[in-house]
Amino acid sequence: MNLEVDAVLHLDNGRFALIEFKLGSKQIEEAAKHLLEVVKLIRKANESRTSHKLKEPDLLMIITGGEMAYTREDGIKIIPIGCLKD
Repeated sequence: MNLEVDAVLHLDNGRFALIEFKLGSKQIEEAAKHLLEVVKLIRKANESRTSHKLKEPDLLMIITGGEMAYTREDGIKIIPIGCLKD
């Protein structure tokens, strides 16, 4: 399986986000599937652990070249790259 995310943002308090970068809106669905699959793998790994469970991401985000920010029904945030400037 070739599964990866483009970026992981770690905060000092232990929280973290998984981020995908996609220029086109047509790629959002594929990126969302990747992010959700990573979460699924973390949950599956935790089923067999009695201690030292893996932490799930606090935020799933796809940064796009689009113009509109929104939250999908599955909770993934879609953020246009233009929102990240000043």
